[in-house]
Amino acid sequence: MSVFNQSRSRIIRIIFLLAFVVIIVQLFYLQIVDRKYRQLAIDNAVFPKVVYPERGIIYDRKGKAILNNTIIYDLMVTPAEVKGIDTFGFCRLLGIDTAEFNRRILDARLRNTSVRPSVFKGLLTKELQARFEENSWKYPGFNLVERPLRTYPYNAAAHILGYIREADPRDIENSGNFYRQGDYIGKTGLEAYYEKVLMGQRGVQYMIKDNKNRLVGQYENGLYDTAAYAGRGLRTYIDIELQQMAEKLMANKVGGLVAIDPKTGGILAMVSGPNYNPNDLTGPEGSKNYSRMVLDVTGPMLNRAIGGRYEPGSTFKPLGALVALNEGVITPDYGFPCGGRYTLCGHGKPACTHAGGGHAANVRLSIANSCNAYYAHVYRLTVDNPKYGNVKNGYLHWKEYMNIFGLGVRLGLDIPNENPGLIADTSVYNKENANRWTSCTNLTLGIGQDKMLTTPLQMANAMCIIANKGYYYTPHFVEKIDNETEEDTALLNRFRVKHDVLTHIPDTAYNAVIEGMHDVVKFGTARIAQIEGIDVCAKTGTAENYTILDGRKIKLPNNSMFVCFAPKENPKIALAVFVQNAGYGATWAGPISRILMEKYLNDTLTKRSEADLERISGTNLMPAYFKRLQYKEDSIRAFKWFQTTKDSSYIRKYITFNPTGNQPAGPLPVKGIRHFSLLAVLPEQKTLLKTGINLPA
Repeated sequence: MSVFNQSRSRIIRIIFLLAFVVIIVQLFYLQIVDRKYRQLAIDNAVFPKVVYPERGIIYDRKGKAILNNTIIYDLMVTPAEVKGIDTFGFCRLLGIDTAEFNRRILDARLRNTSVRPSVFKGLLTKELQARFEENSWKYPGFNLVERPLRTYPYNAAAHILGYIREADPRDIENSGNFYRQGDYIGKTGLEAYYEKVLMGQRGVQYMIKDNKNRLVGQYENGLYDTAAYAGRGLRTYIDIELQQMAEKLMANKVGGLVAIDPKTGGILAMVSGPNYNPNDLTGPEGSKNYSRMVLDVTGPMLNRAIGGRYEPGSTFKPLGALVALNEGVITPDYGFPCGGRYTLCGHGKPACTHAGGGHAANVRLSIANSCNAYYAHVYRLTVDNPKYGNVKNGYLHWKEYMNIFGLGVRLGLDIPNENPGLIADTSVYNKENANRWTSCTNLTLGIGQDKMLTTPLQMANAMCIIANKGYYYTPHFVEKIDNETEEDTALLNRFRVKHDVLTHIPDTAYNAVIEGMHDVVKFGTARIAQIEGIDVCAKTGTAENYTILDGRKIKLPNNSMFVCFAPKENPKIALAVFVQNAGYGATWAGPISRILMEKYLNDTLTKRSEADLERISGTNLMPAYFKRLQYKEDSIRAFKWFQTTKDSSYIRKYITFNPTGNQPAGPLPVKGIRHFSLLAVLPEQKTLLKTGINLPA
């Protein structure tokens, strides 16, 4: 071989060697240093299956699980992996159209990027789950993920336990992106307040996919999997049998009730009426039922036990007596010569149901006979106390007492959305009375009226203060948390602190008030609450009620109110019951209270109470004006929908038709009408009339 050929051969060998080295280096870089392609291969072959933990279980005071879990499935989508599928077949499988399919895919991309799994359809029915599992291999990018579903075995305590829903963008942002799209979060009730305890910790299972998108086994024998940890349980004071009975008694009624153990502040039962079955907000129909209830003007999702504001009426009088006794403006023997109405402010109001005969000869009798004049005067003595200089300073001092009793402030229980009620500030009276007012201006505060608004929770807590002779624990549901941590202890400590707010008031004052409340049951307006062998202390209340409907002020039936505790010595239960538009306190709220006290204290009912239970639970006291309000709200929504979409399907029943003007208007015929007059109710209570609008026949 020539020298020239030898040189060229060596060059060729060097070129091949260099190319080989470059390939080796590149392979090393791609496989060892740069893991991009490895990740792409893994992404194509491995599916990260999110494992959602079971939320913590909630138990009642006897250890019964009142909120539990079952398993259901979510259909997840990873948009980047959805390629070449039969869209029409998929839509037929799920019962949706292609427009809805495209909308959901786009929504998943925008909310969670195209490479991360998002919920395409949550909470599948068992039938839909089975259909998809049979055909899943046809639809790459779609997978089923187990989801623990909340169940309520007793169909009770909806407002207490609350509900969970998928975390929305605001929840995700507020959590610092701890929550992800597809996670569920507590929205109301104990589910929301104890979210960090109940939620648990999600896990991930990495599964191998075959070429038909089927999951065929674990990746690397589960080496990279992370375990899901279940949430921890809550042990509550709730008596689920008492709760169920209370809900039965409040069926088809508007109002709220609260039962508390005075010695602990533990809430035994809480009901808001109208109520709803908590299972209605779980499962495939949950969103539909939620939308329906949100539009219901009766407000089934409003917790009136903590959010409804009511004039307490005569149920307030024991509190007013204690304040005056502690201030020293009256003694237990103080009497007032009531002739049937209060005349010292010049207008003869308020009137009383009793006249003469010494019915207000002392504190005990004044409570037993519920003398309005006595407590109007006692209020005036309190705020006009000379040591405060003027009525405004005296009123502010009286307002401090109200706040100590828990009125006009949030008590801070362990579910959200508590309303503080109302004890007006002096600035309100200054504004309304040109800065010139006296104790006569608002003397009906002494009988729980004027600008005083309270919640059933606040009045139940006030009864605890009287029953305990001056102290209370912040009302709460949860006694302890399973496997309690230091963080849990910090959360619960605020409910374990004894508030000695009025223990400095002498026993003689408390005894006068307590004996008066006992006399109300023995001889007065609360005789309906008598329980054989148990000394019950109670106070009835009735407050007038008005509403504005169609531009007119309408007098409604009075609110029925009842507060009580029992037994008189060593009390074990305190109750406040408010029933809207139901008449006198002893008519409905009184027997409801007796039945619940009897059930809790004796664990049984007498035949009399059993009969009352059936009678009361079977009585519909829903105010009639709700039908009119619902009609108006629905018509407003239908009209707005028609304005936006020109879809007449929802507005037809709110249309009156009068083709000639010479005959009474009637409902619009369903077919054959092209020209009509449209009548709609607008929010400002006016009538809108349009002509010449064409509807499809």
